Amino acid sequence: MLDQEFRDLMTGVCAPVTVITTADQDGPHGATVSSFASLSLRPPLISIALDRTSSLLARIQRAGRFGVNVLGSAQDELALLFARRGADRFAQVSWSSSRGLPRLDEAASWAVCDLWQVIEAGDHLLLVGLVTRAVPGQQPPLVYGHRTFGTHSRFSERPRKPIVDHIAACAR
Repeated sequence: MLDQEFRDLMTGVCAPVTVITTADQDGPHGATVSSFASLSLRPPLISIALDRTSSLLARIQRAGRFGVNVLGSAQDELALLFARRGADRFAQVSWSSSRGLPRLDEAASWAVCDLWQVIEAGDHLLLVGLVTRAVPGQQPPLVYGHRTFGTHSRFSERPRKPIVDHIAACAR
């Protein structure tokens, strides 16, 4: 009973949608992940969670690094492609190697991470990544909530200046 109640609770929490990638001698590998979060500014750390049985998890642990492709609001088909098991995902998308990791050419933004720490977390492992390269974007983000894809609606309606611009204006 609690399992289903917990699932239902978490479906109402919007999460960013990413495609996490790595590469090895067998080529590029990737999967859709919605458990992406910022952890620290100094040093720049992020976290993702992967199921213990994930083949991507094992590959990331061996490689010691991974890429984070943050998807834009119109990229739900890309998210679905990388969520499918057994699909030849990279044959169906445009991608390139960036710092030795697969980067989806259409992703809204991109980060390169060294595996910083692995934390036991129930049926998942929490991977903490040290960001060594960040390429931000300005597209509205793709989010997942209530078992559907969407975006932050106000972002596209009222894009705002970065908060640092407002702070600088107040200091004048």
